[in-house]
Amino acid sequence: MPRALLSVTDKTGIVEFATQLAALGYELLSTGGTAKILRDAGLHVTDVAEVTGFPEMLDGRVKTLHPMVHGGILADLSKESHVSQLEEAGIEPIDLVCVNLYAFERTVTGDHQLQDAVESIDIGGPTMVRASAKNFKHVSIVVDPADYEEVLDAIESGTISDLRLKLSAKAFRHTAFYDSMIARYLTEAAGEDAFTGTLTFGYRKHLGMRYGENPHQNAALYIDPLATPAIAQAKQLWGKELSYNNILDSDAAWELVTDLPQGACAIIKHGNPCGAAVGSSLGESYSIAKQSDPISAFGGIAAFHGHITAEAAEAMTAPNNFLEVVIGTGFDAEAIEIFKNKTGWGQNVRLLAAPISDGKTTLTVRSVGGGVLVQDSDHHPNTEWQVVTDIKPTEEQMKALKMAWQIVPHVKSNAIVLANSTQLKGVGAGQMNRVQSVRLALEQAGEDAPHCALASDAFFPFPDSIETLAAAGVRAVIQPGGSKKDPDVIQRANELGVTMIFTGTRHFRH
Repeated sequence: MPRALLSVTDKTGIVEFATQLAALGYELLSTGGTAKILRDAGLHVTDVAEVTGFPEMLDGRVKTLHPMVHGGILADLSKESHVSQLEEAGIEPIDLVCVNLYAFERTVTGDHQLQDAVESIDIGGPTMVRASAKNFKHVSIVVDPADYEEVLDAIESGTISDLRLKLSAKAFRHTAFYDSMIARYLTEAAGEDAFTGTLTFGYRKHLGMRYGENPHQNAALYIDPLATPAIAQAKQLWGKELSYNNILDSDAAWELVTDLPQGACAIIKHGNPCGAAVGSSLGESYSIAKQSDPISAFGGIAAFHGHITAEAAEAMTAPNNFLEVVIGTGFDAEAIEIFKNKTGWGQNVRLLAAPISDGKTTLTVRSVGGGVLVQDSDHHPNTEWQVVTDIKPTEEQMKALKMAWQIVPHVKSNAIVLANSTQLKGVGAGQMNRVQSVRLALEQAGEDAPHCALASDAFFPFPDSIETLAAAGVRAVIQPGGSKKDPDVIQRANELGVTMIFTGTRHFRH
């Protein structure tokens, strides 16, 4: 008679699975709560303690860690020596192991103490899973209730041996993911630097996609359960499925708008801001933000630092407008209905309710050929700004400088931003030289340029940019400083009547 060992934390479908296994002739072995549930359902179950001749101990920490269990799982039945050793020890083979692990993830993502996390670290479970997965030639390892039906069908049709390698691979992914969460949690609890000799991340598939950045690329969205909730955890309330590019642009929009004051709106196109504003209402914020670059805003991503109202929805669904995604902390029911009733694009626009980040520095991961680059997330450190010119900024200029400096980290380098106290007016993004970015931002701002402050994500290596912006009427600049040419740049600013602030913080974005 084949034997199945069942010991699961997630008991979804376990009674039905065990019932079918018993009907197929399997003897059922089990432990603790799983055994009780199966018995309560009227199934005959043998306790693992009866097999090992040893009771559970240490508050359940030791249950299955025994040769009578692991000998039965790990024996290579194609080897006569293994078979004879089993017979000598009185160990019977185990043909199927159904195990999923203590809910460590659920514990550490809720209210808990360190000891709670420690007690949620499964030892016997991963050991059984790994042992079974290693011996996939003879043992079927099942870690996911979603696989129960396929496993039963394969057993009944006599094709289970063809399925075991696939089950083994999934089992090792299961334990690797589990261990990655434990390693990261304990690393942080120990106060260790995140940049250790080895780095582990566990990601769970959240969303499949038709394609990636381009139609010939496969793609999916995976979520890190231990990460600070952000755009990946947003809840879609309406609209067609999100694309790879939708999510990238939504992330850029959400990062920017949550750096701006409550009530702000940001509009993103192809990863860069084409509009940002703070008005007296969300609807006004959107209308002003759109004015920054109406052509680019068409078909963009609009994000709001706040709960989206009907007034904001009306502003976005005005004639001759089109948006791919709208993001807020939430949506009024009336606002959702306005989008639903918008003829054409309103039927497809994706509405996302996203959580506000807690502001903690996180690790960002970016793939390169053969590996990944890992760094802390960019943020605004509490450095003291220094006015380096003879001319000091006015109160209105200071407001504009702050607005521009909040936006510029979200623009691809070389990045230049022109803004007044409430609105983005010009952007120069992704240029190979800084003066060209300045020219592009000035061209977009047009006649508004003299009323704007200019922010640069990195220092000016030469005075040429200062000469260019001053010729357009700009009289307030904010930049990190740090160039060998800083004295020349400061001198030229003084000569041209430009006030300039050094922040001491660079914000490259590649």
